Amino acid sequence: MAAGDEVFEPEVTPSAKPLAAGRSTTHRDPPSAPSWLPSALRSEWDDLVERASSLPTRLNEYGFDPFGYDPSYTTSLMLPILFFYRQWFRVETNGLENVPKGRVLLIGNHAGNTFAWDGAMLAASLFLEGAPPRVVRGMAEYYLPQIPFFNVLMHRMGSVVGTPANCVELLEQDEAVMVFPEGQRGFIKPYTKAYELQRFGLGFLRLALETDTPIVPVGIVGSEEASPGIARLDSLGSWVGAPALPITLTMPWLGAAGMIPLPTKFHIRFGTPLHFVGDPNDEDTTIERHVDVVKDRIRGLVREGLAARNGWFR
Repeated sequence: MAAGDEVFEPEVTPSAKPLAAGRSTTHRDPPSAPSWLPSALRSEWDDLVERASSLPTRLNEYGFDPFGYDPSYTTSLMLPILFFYRQWFRVETNGLENVPKGRVLLIGNHAGNTFAWDGAMLAASLFLEGAPPRVVRGMAEYYLPQIPFFNVLMHRMGSVVGTPANCVELLEQDEAVMVFPEGQRGFIKPYTKAYELQRFGLGFLRLALETDTPIVPVGIVGSEEASPGIARLDSLGSWVGAPALPITLTMPWLGAAGMIPLPTKFHIRFGTPLHFVGDPNDEDTTIERHVDVVKDRIRGLVREGLAARNGWFR
């Protein structure tokens, strides 16, 4: 355990579930730069290719891992993400060194309304700034795979449907798994509730106990302002199979252009790892006490991020 890590241990401590000893590494030939790519961006492309080539993956003969992740997508789609990360949102990270090697649960506050820019920027931070780079596996809401085209995209980029079985299997392979316990409650909300943490689900904490996985709390500032919400329409959401539909400053007034986020400045803060020990099948009241510890740490990191910024765009 690294210095600064914290352990939360109740009286009953069952043995941890044995995890896989390691991962095999398979690589495909790196993709060539697109012919249309300006020469000024070729060095950026080469850096993305180099980082992607160092990612440990288990690929089948068709180039996919067991969950449908395709490393070749990482380079191609990370190029526009790079623009949003460095130029549009001007992401500033703090405490990235707190993310340990091996399996880890990244637990953060959630916002977005139109698109999960918080998740995209969090994942990009570990790929673009991590040493070594890492792929962050997202735990997607159950309704997201029903969206045409996006369902394939999310799997190719490494995200999976957020079932306990999927999460356990990823952690057993020493992956970094990103979870937003507020779910759609945090994602779709009016700006009057900005940075007010909504109810957290308990599943992530039970999985941390089951797999003996450290939790790194993450506070994200900037995502609430990227698409500020005016209202949340639950009834309309049910018509399209979503939990709710948001009304924002730009949606639906600007049509498809309303999906473009405001160029707010993102601050992402990584806290020190938290280690919880106990029975994953404990009563909800016991698990909730652990969840409250994580929630309080995230709330503190968000406060630090808010204090560090000077308005929405700086």
